[in-house]
Amino acid sequence: MSNNDEKIRIFDTTLRDGEQTPGVSLTRENKLQIAKQLDRLGVDIIEAGFPITSKGEKESVKLITKEKLNAEICALARTSKKDIDEALDCNVDSIHTFIATSDLHLKHKLKIKREEALEKAVEAIEYCKSHGVIVEFSAEDATRSDISFLKEIFNAACDAGADRVDIPDTVGVITPEAMFKLVTEIKTVVNIPISLHCHDDFGLAVANTLAGINAGAKTAHVAVNGLGERAGNASLEEFVMSLYSLHRKKTNIKTQLIYETSKLISRITGIALPPNKAIVGDNAFGHESGIHTHGVLTMPMTYEPMAPELVGRRRWIQAGKHAGGHGISAQLKELGIDVSKNQLSDIVAKVKELGDKGKRLSDSDLSALARAVAGQTSLEEKIVKLQDFSIMTGLRMVPTASVRVTIDNKIFVASKTGVGPVDSAMKALQKATASFGEIMLNEYRLESITGGSDALAEVRIKVEDSEGVSASASAAGEDIVVASVEAMLDGINKVLIKRRNMDSKIPK
Repeated sequence: MSNNDEKIRIFDTTLRDGEQTPGVSLTRENKLQIAKQLDRLGVDIIEAGFPITSKGEKESVKLITKEKLNAEICALARTSKKDIDEALDCNVDSIHTFIATSDLHLKHKLKIKREEALEKAVEAIEYCKSHGVIVEFSAEDATRSDISFLKEIFNAACDAGADRVDIPDTVGVITPEAMFKLVTEIKTVVNIPISLHCHDDFGLAVANTLAGINAGAKTAHVAVNGLGERAGNASLEEFVMSLYSLHRKKTNIKTQLIYETSKLISRITGIALPPNKAIVGDNAFGHESGIHTHGVLTMPMTYEPMAPELVGRRRWIQAGKHAGGHGISAQLKELGIDVSKNQLSDIVAKVKELGDKGKRLSDSDLSALARAVAGQTSLEEKIVKLQDFSIMTGLRMVPTASVRVTIDNKIFVASKTGVGPVDSAMKALQKATASFGEIMLNEYRLESITGGSDALAEVRIKVEDSEGVSASASAAGEDIVVASVEAMLDGINKVLIKRRNMDSKIPK
């Protein structure tokens, strides 16, 4: 295998550095679920945690190692026997041990000299190796360390038996050009694989990691959705797809599972993704401009740098003031609405008029507008029809919703609990339609249209299935719960209608 074909190894730190994201705290069950998904994704090394930090953290790492996943399971440890013993007790495959090497950290944090830091590093590596585990040694704050000392401690790490050395850009201050040069320098004194751990304080984590890989580093530390301390770590999805699409380098990542993994991590951590987040954001494969939609519908590569299916996604088109006839026509076809050329022109004109007024059109809005223009008076088609629903809630009871729907003339009943009446009702609807697969609620917005306790409120939602088919819907009313249920049901129906042409199992 040539160097050009050699696969770059992915060291995922979502469960360790990712959990250090402010506001994120994972249970043992959460961690195990994420570890299993990372293993399915094809991650080479999973940094399962930092066992010395708490009893629960250690138990989580143990739980993951017992699962016997394909990935190498790694635990973090400082260069102390106590830390290392806790990690060894978890029966991990490897230990990631670290000590700071910058004079700033040595003086103000550790209060030790360079010589003592080097001695601690060597002792820790030798102790780990005496217990038969793989060792990755990190020089914390490497990018602000004196280069001569960095070379000295990495050289000593190699002599002590380290299997890999890691260059952390701990506070994200290096540039791609400087990272390329640094890796080139370190390669002159080490003969073992080099890893990179870059933080995103200046938005350069992925760029710096790519630069280091191009200089000869073999492993990238990343986190799903770029989670991590402060501005986070290099994003797994951005790094892997940039590496694949722009640098023609390979990894073991199953890219079609990237979006699924991203959404799972977002749901479990509670950290929502910005719509414009590269690769996995809601808008990453969304188009509104008439010029763009015309181009992408004719030849996707005109306005998409990669096929959305490559990362488990689908493109979608938004009706708005920038929209054109081609995009609106494609949306209407997805919704099962046929209009003439003249009707299409009228619809596009009305969409632009509403857009100029700041109106954001959902699939339901576009559908209603199209049917009004086309003079269709029949009720909009529904695959799932709501028969009834009820909700019990109160100070001393868990909110519980029950729904009854009909699908293809068959009645389905489902009940679910939630954190409130709306949440429980949404979950009950999802359960009732589970035969079509999971349809997830991605976005929920509530806006008051009038004032007072009996205010008319508008609920806007966006839903998406596991295949990446999405739909937006809205409903208004004085009862927020009823409006939410109506919007959710409408969204589910929109997704099912869009999928019907691709899936014969969905009834007509």
